[in-house]
Amino acid sequence: MPGPPQPMIGVPADAWYVWLGLSIASVALVGVGAALPTAPPPAAADAADTVDRTAATAHPATAEHPLDARAMRIGPRRLGLRNDAGTTHATFAFGPVTPAVGPRGLRAVLRGAPPESYFDSGEALCDAGRAARGRTPRWRSVDGPLIVRHVVWEECDVTLVG
Repeated sequence: MPGPPQPMIGVPADAWYVWLGLSIASVALVGVGAALPTAPPPAAADAADTVDRTAATAHPATAEHPLDARAMRIGPRRLGLRNDAGTTHATFAFGPVTPAVGPRGLRAVLRGAPPESYFDSGEALCDAGRAARGRTPRWRSVDGPLIVRHVVWEECDVTLVG
């Protein structure tokens, strides 16, 4: 007849492997949790809708759209927004639009200056707009809301975005 069960002396030999495995898994989960974004990606489609509504009008108009992005890229037919949570893109339904990020005159007109204070004629404004649309879009930091201005002057009809 066997005797009473003997108490276990010490820890099982493989216990340190379990502890090490759980430690590595815990560190990995903490790293994944820390890398998750705390905010959603920016809403490029909402910004593009603001551009489309302004570009679609037959009359001069101005609109602003608040941005939750750190960087934006504006092209004649497409807008990209980027923040820590990701990058989103949207295509304009009305276009092409003119990115007002190059010459000082286009930026000033976008911000409300009369076109005649920077351009000699509507043709000069349209020429500057064509040149701006021909540039390769680049990522630029966001320093305020997205501004859209539809300008109709002399024979020029242009939608500035910046």
